[in-house]
This record gives sequence, C-alpha cells and structure tokens, in this order.
Amino acid sequence: MATPVVKTIIEDDEFVGRFEAEGEVIVRARVSGYLQTVHFDDGSRVEAGQLLYTIDQRRFLTALRQAQAQIDVAQATYIFTQDQLERAEALITNGNISQSAVDSRREAYLAAQGALEQARAALELAQLDLEYTKITAPMSGRIDQTHVDPGNLVLADQTELTSIVSSDPIYFFFDIDERYFLAYARDARARGASLQEGGGELKVRVSLSDESIPPIHGYLDFSENRIDAETGTLRVRAVLDNPDEVLTPGLFGRVNVPGSLPYEGILVPDAAIVADQNRRLVMSVDAEGNVTPIPVRPGPRIDGYRVIREGLDGSELIVIEGIIRARPGSVVTPERVELPLVAEN
Repeated sequence: MATPVVKTIIEDDEFVGRFEAEGEVIVRARVSGYLQTVHFDDGSRVEAGQLLYTIDQRRFLTALRQAQAQIDVAQATYIFTQDQLERAEALITNGNISQSAVDSRREAYLAAQGALEQARAALELAQLDLEYTKITAPMSGRIDQTHVDPGNLVLADQTELTSIVSSDPIYFFFDIDERYFLAYARDARARGASLQEGGGELKVRVSLSDESIPPIHGYLDFSENRIDAETGTLRVRAVLDNPDEVLTPGLFGRVNVPGSLPYEGILVPDAAIVADQNRRLVMSVDAEGNVTPIPVRPGPRIDGYRVIREGLDGSELIVIEGIIRARPGSVVTPERVELPLVAEN
C-alpha cells in the first residue's frame, strides 16, 4: 500500500513528425559551358565558399579580353571627341566655327561617353561570367552526389549539378489538430508568448525508432498562421541541435510537447489501476483495512507513473501490489511503502 506521488508536473502530448533541413539549396550553374572539374567527394561536408565545380574557362577568357580591348577603343574615341569639343568651344567665341558644328561635336562626344560606359559594363559582365565558371558552395552542409560528370554541357540556371542540406541545427515538423492548437495557444498566451513564434521557445523532446539513441531536446520556434481547411491541422516546427549529424532530413520521429502549464499532479503506478467495464478504478484502504474502489480518470505517463486527472486528492492509501486479492469490501492488513518521485524502470 502507498499514497500517490504528488508533485508539480507538466503533461506531455506525443506526435509523429519528420525531420527537415534548416536550409537546402539546389546548386546550378550561372553560365553555360562544358563542365571541366568536380572538386568534392560525393556525400562530403562542404563549407560556404568552397569550390565545387569548374566550367571550361577558355571562351570566357577570350570574351574578357575582347571586352578589355573594347574599353581601349571606347576610351580613345572618348578622349578624341572630348578634345574636338573643347577646340570647337574655344573657336566659337571668335566666330571661326558655326554653332551647328559645335553641336555636332558635342553629340559625338556624348555618344563616345555612352559607348565608354557601355564598354565598361560589358567588361564587368565578362568578369562576372568568368567568375561564375567557378561554382562555389552557397552554404555549409552535407552535399549530395554530383549529377553531372566532367565533359557534359551544363546550361545556365537550368542544369541541376547537386544539392546541399544544412545539418546543424535541424528542423522537426509535426501537425496538430484544432483541439491541441487551442490548448497550446492558450498556454502560450498565459506565458506571454505567441504559438506562431514558438510559444516562448517551448521545450520539446524528440525520440527516434532506435531506442538506444537517447531523446534529443529542442524547442518550438514557429507554427503556421492558419489551420489547413482540408486536413483541419496546423503545422508546427521545432529546432534541435545536431552536432553529430545523427539526425537527417526525411527521418521520422516522435515529439513530446508539454501539454499543460505546471500543476500539482497525482501519480500512481499503472499496476494500481484496474478496469471495470468502461471504468478505471484504484483500490483504497482505510484505517481499518477495508478495501473500497474509487473511479479515476487516468492521463498520460510521467516519470514512470500514470497521471490521475480525476478521482484522487493524493491523501488516499491505495493498493499497488497484489491488487487481484484486494476485493471491494474485503479487509486487508496493509503493508505501507513510500513511492519514489520517479519510478524505477
């Protein structure tokens, strides 16, 4: 016999969800050309800015030299027309040249000025195209296999070369229905937070199918701003640290979310609860040893015990072992024990 464990608890709700990368990018070429070199090993970890591919640069080097030569031509034309305009403006004060001739030279000067700016822009574009022949990682993470081998033609903004996903931290998405949404939103407001912003970084615990891996702890940081009209569910996101990259995008897991605010809970061993048709009972023993059944409403398991939501106030002496012999109305000699705060496995 023992009295129930009474302590401050927070009930958990459990949902099934899936891990997704915090960041994911499809690597594409920004210029068209023939792939020359792949600079990474399939499946390796890459860092932002790391060189991944090189496209044959010869055509782009030629285009750059052409753009540089065009700059020289445009610069020479610009200087010549500038001198011609300055000479004409000096002559018109003496009446040795007509106004129309001056206007013609000013037009030529302005055209040369525009051509020089156009040539400079063409040079910048040629330099940019040459830079794009070296394809670097836009983010750090785990890279996929290469989808294109050297010697193949890649098309700008079309050909998918590979993909990169971030690994640490990692997201965990799960869906909740309207009932859970209303409860979580209410509790978040009580904490002075918004569920859409994570409910004040509400702590969660995610377990994997491999029970040898201990649960991973994280926190909520986001939920969608509307309930899906077709499914009646709302998607919620948790963030978890993943320094060892045990977790990978696409992996399933079970998340335990605090389903209540802290309160004084009453907990009993599962062995103390018996079923009677559609009811659940615990057997209490009074000072004279009389056994009396008490209907209860069980809740979730916490710390190895079953939460009793209704029926007990925590002061009762209940049967926790040999309950089959404790018949209602019978008299027993209780052997009292004290339950630990956390049940032993």
